Amino acid sequence: MTRFDELAAFAAVVRERSFTRAAAQMGISQSALSQTIRALERRLELKLLNRTTRSVSPTEAGERLYLTVAPRFADIEAELAVLGDLRGKPAGTVRITATETAVQTVVWPRLQPWLSKYPDIKIEISSDNRFIDIVAERFDIGVRLGGDVAKDMIAVRMAPDMRMVVVGNPYYFARHGQPRTPHDLTEYDCICLRLPTHGGLLSWEFKRRGKSANVQVTGRLVFNTTELIVSAALAGHGLAWVPVDLVKESIAEGRLTAVLNDWAVTYPGHHLYYPSRGVSPALALVVEALREPGT
Repeated sequence: MTRFDELAAFAAVVRERSFTRAAAQMGISQSALSQTIRALERRLELKLLNRTTRSVSPTEAGERLYLTVAPRFADIEAELAVLGDLRGKPAGTVRITATETAVQTVVWPRLQPWLSKYPDIKIEISSDNRFIDIVAERFDIGVRLGGDVAKDMIAVRMAPDMRMVVVGNPYYFARHGQPRTPHDLTEYDCICLRLPTHGGLLSWEFKRRGKSANVQVTGRLVFNTTELIVSAALAGHGLAWVPVDLVKESIAEGRLTAVLNDWAVTYPGHHLYYPSRGVSPALALVVEALREPGT
């Protein structure tokens, strides 16, 4: 029979796409992990992984095996976490994937003061703007805007609706003037966000009196994080379209100026979501800590 530790090792390599990272996560050497995978492949008489000097990817057989065993290991770990609570206090690891904005404005500010209350609960936060399958990638909680939450998940509101705003350095506007309509933005140097899931650039959306506008802006700078976009706008390198919560202090201090406010669009606020099965006491406590007050 195939040993469960071999299957767990295989799942870790596929999930991390790296022997080095998987070995570090499991607390074993890379050579020991390689031997375990080779033993599994010999036992099954199948090649499960394609290996190069730079990457690791599953074969067709390996992908089928991973899709079968990974969810089951996640279920086992969730149930073990529930059993662990029988010791008298919540314990275990809660893995969270959230957008960069959500981590900065909601997740970390709420969890930081909460951590000291539950020293046996470990938190892992992955800042990622991709749309991912939290079950397949073994996260306990996902955080996305309300409209992006999968329908088969339990969703909990974390924050009010999110308002977007166009901002720029006051000195930039002194040199170039201010746009009067969203379509004027095509004449400005805009700081763009590269979408991680599809690879394209994020278009800027606006709405006023029932009329919508979608503008494909361009500019010299493209980033994949909003933190760098805000930093570049503060330095006067162009205009940014970002959640107002990220820049409200800079606007109040006069370091950034908001424009096109009457065209500002609002999205459903951040929600956390998780599968309905295998909810451990530790996970339940984290959900309550992140829940929007009063909901």
